[in-house]
Amino acid sequence: MTLQQPVILAEMPSLSKLYVNAAAQAARRRLLGTHDSADLPAESHEVRGVTVDVGNLTAYQHLIGETASDVLPAGFIHALAFPLAMSVMNRDDFPLPLLGMIHLRNSVEQRTPLVFTDVLDMTARVENLRGHRAGTQVDVVAEVRRAGSPDIHWRGVSSYLAKGLFLPGIDKPSAAAQKPDFAAPAPTALWHLGVDTGRAYAAVSGDFNPIHLSVLSAKALGMRRSIAHGMYLASRALADVGPARGDSFSWDVEFEAPVFLPCRVALEISTDQASSGAWKHSRYVAWNPRSGRRHFSGTVSAV
Repeated sequence: MTLQQPVILAEMPSLSKLYVNAAAQAARRRLLGTHDSADLPAESHEVRGVTVDVGNLTAYQHLIGETASDVLPAGFIHALAFPLAMSVMNRDDFPLPLLGMIHLRNSVEQRTPLVFTDVLDMTARVENLRGHRAGTQVDVVAEVRRAGSPDIHWRGVSSYLAKGLFLPGIDKPSAAAQKPDFAAPAPTALWHLGVDTGRAYAAVSGDFNPIHLSVLSAKALGMRRSIAHGMYLASRALADVGPARGDSFSWDVEFEAPVFLPCRVALEISTDQASSGAWKHSRYVAWNPRSGRRHFSGTVSAV
């Protein structure tokens, strides 16, 4: 697929409007028949001149436990770019339904630090449509530059699954190798997440997806209770790695089981150091301390 000239948006899209449009789009597709295209949109979406609200940044840092700083946390940049990424998935020619998509993994490159006074240009596109044993998956790529600069300072790749949807021409992969059984280590932290955790993160991220907000809204979409945002959990784990990671790093997370609210989450972080003693690499894993079921795991590495 050859990317065409980007679609320039005048402002950052509204997530609430995107979710409403996605619901209407899903209804149209049910009425008219399943959308069976296996082609992704060739255009990226772009917004220029994005600025940061300092109050929102401060509230975000406080919520996830990041040290107060002028530097934008990597997870905060993901939240800034998220509406733009969702706008590409909300196009009529995007072959998968936006509502109900499952966030499988995220990979971020924080190449150079960005600060709250920077004016930002953001682009988002979709790529790598492929089969999954449970449906069809796709990658959403977001890139952030300082206004007018050709250099990418932050890059995030989010992989999503449309469960139960198998498009023609997309091969279903062979069964994945079974992961070894998870044996919970001794935790280094224990989080107590209240029933309002989803609403608190929505207030600082703008992601008011109903599955995160209340028992009633989550049940309306097939969940037994509301669930925590995956990027809230991953960002909080990144904050727990601490400032030793510096301002330039790679950050990966793989999600396995949803975190139903309210709950407790156990977390273990292990760290490797270079021969010089400098921080090199951290691994983290989070699980349900009652059932022992793993929720997510990932790495943070020096670049």
